[in-house]
Amino acid sequence: MQGRLIYLMGPSGSGKDSLLQAARAPLEAHGCRFARRVITRSAESVGEDAVGVTPAEFERLEGEGAFALSWRANGLAYGIPVEIDAWLDSGQDVLINGSRGHLEAARQRYPQLLAILLRVDESVLRQRLLARGRETPEQIEQRLARSRSFAAGGQGSVAASGQPLCVLDNSGPLPQTVSRLLQLLDEARQCA
Repeated sequence: MQGRLIYLMGPSGSGKDSLLQAARAPLEAHGCRFARRVITRSAESVGEDAVGVTPAEFERLEGEGAFALSWRANGLAYGIPVEIDAWLDSGQDVLINGSRGHLEAARQRYPQLLAILLRVDESVLRQRLLARGRETPEQIEQRLARSRSFAAGGQGSVAASGQPLCVLDNSGPLPQTVSRLLQLLDEARQCA
C-alpha cells in the first residue's frame, strides 16, 4: 500500500518548525517519516532541521535529480530529497514542510497528498515575525499581505484549485495544535 505525502504549509512565523518538532515523536510512533528540506541558507538561521547549502550546490543537486520537489521563494531555493519516493513506495506516510505557492505542482506529482494549511491570527503572526527579527517592517507587511491573499483565494490559492485542504489553527497553545494535527491525520487515514 502506498504511503501518503503530508504537505504542511503556512506563512513564515505560523509555527511550522515548532509544530514539526512537537509532533515528531507521536508521528514517528505511527510510522510517519519526516523529510529534511535542503535550503540555500545556513541551517542555523533556518530554525528547522534542514540542510543548508550554497546556491551553486543547490543547482548541482537539482540538476542531478536529487529532489522530488523543489521551488524558489523569498529569495531562497528549497528542495525535498527524492528519498521520500522510496519511503512512500514502502507504505510510509511522509510529512514535509512545503510551500503554499508550490502546492499545485506538488499535487501534480503526488495526487493523493494531504494538504494542511497552518494558520494563525494576523496579530499573532505579526508579533512572531517581529520577535524573530529577520525581516524589516516592510517585509513583514508584505508577508502578511501574501498570507491574506492566499487565504482569500488569491494567486496560488488552494481554494482556486478545488482540491481539499485541511486548515489547522496554531494561534493557541502548541500542544492543542499537535493534538488537532494527529486528529486530522487519523481522520484522513480513515477516509483513504
